[in-house]
Amino acid sequence: MFRRTFWFTTGVAAGVWATTKVNRKLRQLTPESLAATAANKALETGQRLRDRAVGFALDVRDNMAQREAELGDALGINATVDPELPAPRRYTAIENRTNPKYVDPTYPTYTYNRNEDH
Repeated sequence: MFRRTFWFTTGVAAGVWATTKVNRKLRQLTPESLAATAANKALETGQRLRDRAVGFALDVRDNMAQREAELGDALGINATVDPELPAPRRYTAIENRTNPKYVDPTYPTYTYNRNEDH
């Protein structure tokens, strides 16, 4: 008698467990559930990609600032200026020929006007 009751109870429990599993799986396979699952996966993937892109951009920005500092040190741009030294002179790259101080060395200058001799 106990043996039959044990096996009957075991069968009922197995049937309830199997029915529950099957019903859960059927609910997971409905079109609405599949669409929701796909949307959630897409959102998670987008979030992961965005986090990686932001991390990459921050790494690039940090490395760029470090490299600019290295170049500034190598070229002397970031060097401190000694207050006793005068400021560096700036030379013009193109001469200003309209400046009255400009004298063309190829143009001869005379102390007299040729028109006054006649």
